Amino acid sequence: MMPIERNPTVTSHMRFAIPLVIFILLVVLLGVGLTLDPREVPSPLIGKPAPAFSLPEVAAADRTLSLEQLKGQVFLLNVWASWCVSCRQEHPVLVDFAKRGIVPIYGLNYKDTRNDALAWLKRFGDPYRASVFDEDGKTGIDWGVYGVPETFLVDKHGVIRYKQTGPVTHEDLENKILPLIRELQGAA
Repeated sequence: MMPIERNPTVTSHMRFAIPLVIFILLVVLLGVGLTLDPREVPSPLIGKPAPAFSLPEVAAADRTLSLEQLKGQVFLLNVWASWCVSCRQEHPVLVDFAKRGIVPIYGLNYKDTRNDALAWLKRFGDPYRASVFDEDGKTGIDWGVYGVPETFLVDKHGVIRYKQTGPVTHEDLENKILPLIRELQGAA
């Protein structure tokens, strides 16, 4: 049997072609990634019952609020913290929206201190019907929180229907959230 001769030119071209192909694939993947909206993070909880919680309120540590108390109404749950820069951007939008009285907004104060949270609400206004204190962040983790702010739209049966990752804007409210709220309020 004769040995197979290798063509040195082919071997040399392969050495350069493989890294080039890998580079081109990486550029394509990064290019596709840049076209995606980072605020649209899919949540596995959409269409599923909201995780139960029972937490003390920020304003009154002796009062608790639970998911069971919120069922029977469409509501927004906004995850926020006094240390969150993006929350400050979103907060005036929530204050304005709360004044409209379309749905109640509840807060989930995430990994904060009670004093900082109270001072923040006093300084910037309080759009929440009530805000619960999730000091250790366990409830936020149960809700699949990636970071703050995040806002969940929950239906009358306690099922999560929408999740907004990042600050809610006036455009988000008018174009995405309000149409869903109207639809859910009309549903039996």
